[in-house]
Amino acid sequence: MISSNDTVATLQRAHLERLQSAYADILAAQRFDAVLIYSGHAGVHFADDQEASFKSYGHFVHWTGASHHQHDWLLIQPGSSPRWYYYAPADFWHLATPAPTGVLAEVMTLQPLRDTGWPPESDMAARRLAVIGNLEASSLPAGAELNPPALLAALDELRMYKDDYERHCLFVANQWALKGHDAARNAFAAGASELDIQLAYLAATRQRESQVPYQNIIGIDHHAGTLHYQHYDVEAPGTPKSLLVDAGHSHAGYAADITRTWASVHADPLFERLIQGVTDYQQRLISRLAPGLDFVELHREMHRHLAELLVETGLISISAEAAVESGLTRAFCPHGLGHSLGIQVHDVGGRQRDGQGTPLPPPAEDPALRLTRTLDVGMVVTIEPGLYVIPMLLAPFRQGAQRETVDWAAVDRLQDHGGIRIEDNVIVTAEGHDNLTQGRPIAED
Repeated sequence: MISSNDTVATLQRAHLERLQSAYADILAAQRFDAVLIYSGHAGVHFADDQEASFKSYGHFVHWTGASHHQHDWLLIQPGSSPRWYYYAPADFWHLATPAPTGVLAEVMTLQPLRDTGWPPESDMAARRLAVIGNLEASSLPAGAELNPPALLAALDELRMYKDDYERHCLFVANQWALKGHDAARNAFAAGASELDIQLAYLAATRQRESQVPYQNIIGIDHHAGTLHYQHYDVEAPGTPKSLLVDAGHSHAGYAADITRTWASVHADPLFERLIQGVTDYQQRLISRLAPGLDFVELHREMHRHLAELLVETGLISISAEAAVESGLTRAFCPHGLGHSLGIQVHDVGGRQRDGQGTPLPPPAEDPALRLTRTLDVGMVVTIEPGLYVIPMLLAPFRQGAQRETVDWAAVDRLQDHGGIRIEDNVIVTAEGHDNLTQGRPIAED
């Protein structure tokens, strides 16, 4: 990672300058004089006084990196420096938010707010003001417009393209997440339970559960076959066969999203061969990333690679083409190849037309595909092919016309291994791509 604080500060200043210029153009095009961005606030559980976990609104984080600030506001008005109203009440129950420092303090006008509510009315004198965030329209200042769809689409589009500061933040998040994956693998080898593996991951990445960008998926054996498995067994199985860890880290508001799958000494040898096969074609898919590549076509290429692996290992006895055409590969891998990554794990803008903001839905046969665009310089995507044994998805093929074309005895042996997913985070560059999970940081000039 970049070691010089001066270099990081230079990148951050350039990032903020880019946002100021881009927002000025977008607001002019949308005929707004200013936009007021609300960070949001946590809600309480029903009939309780305990708050749910909270994450700040993405467009607020895009400027500030403050991913857990509540009741803050950011006023962007072209011709003036951004004005950040940060909530800092006089409070002995909770530690007040400290004033922002560093580059943010240099570039922005900072003003503490002692109470929840709107910034001073005198600061919102723009003739046409847009307000974005999780708010009630009835609470708006007179004349303000809440969450204009065209403005939100344009700001989502801006977030699709990461600059060098954002690339640095994503790289740092990846390096921390890799420390967690190493700790998780070591804990699994030592006989740990899912809960103990989760705790080892958090300790290695120096995070609380409320700080991870998404709930970590820690699945041993058949639990790895539930794509978003959400529980942690407190006891380890006697002879564990497999571990799938889908877990990340957040740095300055930017998320890493990495998945690894490991076999234990008790695993079926075929499962180890399949892990290597998925890993191999995941790297082949990554090697294809470049500006101008249609991500939907790359997703289809993933299915062709998966079909070839199923044929090669003897799991199926039909051609790779027939396996894709029949839908069999989608029973073995029902999710999309990847998604846009940034401030949000499933970042905004992935299903809208390039530069237009109009919807670009996934193909009917792949409704779970979260990224349907043509790739361009600055986009960051995940590449995460999978191969799972999910009985409910394979049942129609076991009972239908394809029942003689699958080695069901092998499938049954693999069922308690759950499944495989291998995921890296990659930025598209003018030269092709840079793997932020396995690659190198930005070179210092």
